[in-house]
Amino acid sequence: MPSVAGNVAHDRRPAAGGPESASRYVNLWTEPEALGTERVRAFVLILRTRGCYWADAKGCSMCGYSKDTLGRSATPEELAEQLAHALARYQGEPYVKVYTSGSFLDDREVDPVSRGRIVGAFAGKARRFLFETLPEFITEANLLPLKEAFPGELEVAQGLESTQPEVLARFVNKGSTPQEYLEAADRVRALGLQAKGYLLLKPPYLTENEAAHDVARSIELAASRFDTLSVNPVHIQNGTVVEWLFRRGRYRPPWLWSLVDVLREGARIRNSTRLVSFPTAGGLPRGPHNCGECDRAVLEAIEEASLSQEFGPLDALDCACRATWRSLSALEPLGIEA
Repeated sequence: MPSVAGNVAHDRRPAAGGPESASRYVNLWTEPEALGTERVRAFVLILRTRGCYWADAKGCSMCGYSKDTLGRSATPEELAEQLAHALARYQGEPYVKVYTSGSFLDDREVDPVSRGRIVGAFAGKARRFLFETLPEFITEANLLPLKEAFPGELEVAQGLESTQPEVLARFVNKGSTPQEYLEAADRVRALGLQAKGYLLLKPPYLTENEAAHDVARSIELAASRFDTLSVNPVHIQNGTVVEWLFRRGRYRPPWLWSLVDVLREGARIRNSTRLVSFPTAGGLPRGPHNCGECDRAVLEAIEEASLSQEFGPLDALDCACRATWRSLSALEPLGIEA
């Protein structure tokens, strides 16, 4: 649907923000995480930058994060002010995650001096620092200064989404190939850093069963290249192709039962790779959900499995809606919608 994708991409970028909006980060919170077998709190910060350049070119079918951007590049002074406001709320959490609604290593989003300043601000305080980027920005020239600025573990995350070229190019609408993501992960690990990959459960145009099979196959092919794989079920973001389909009754977010099956199968084939899932908008109509009665219990079990890396307890989950999920998944290829 090129016309729909083109219109959505055109509407994604907000007007350029002024100095007042540039001084404020987008959001900040803490969340449960694990460092090895230790349960910890993670400090999560979203900086306000120009956001992902790919959103200007074409944009991914499910991503609406560019609506939270500055609409222009932030100056080093503006980024320093955002950081200062965030540090005032930092309470020594050992795991820090910093996002930019795009690529932390893209100079247009975060200039090299600011990158070093941001990473260095948590040196000696946090044990692990995570950021996300597209594969083309993963170079020694970009990573080595950050490694020097932060003596703990640096974790470089990428939105791999799928290892299947057709799914990545046609359905997710990514600008890089699976091989480029995998090779970038190899470069990360060659420098002694942690590589994390996000896998997307149920991009548009795939059935429930096709989507689950795609993630399971991606785990099998990518596990040897990443230290952590995170399964991210699609949730409906504003101004996206997925939302366009959702509003017309042509897309349903994935069932939590599909996620449970993917994690159970993924745990069997992941080898030593950490496998996690922390669904956004879980249990809501615009996020991954079941019948509404069992959603909370299933989500809690998924979180516990992700933190403990013990996936056996997922086998005990059940609800009457599981039979409905099986039936609808079987009928979906015939055009019968959930």
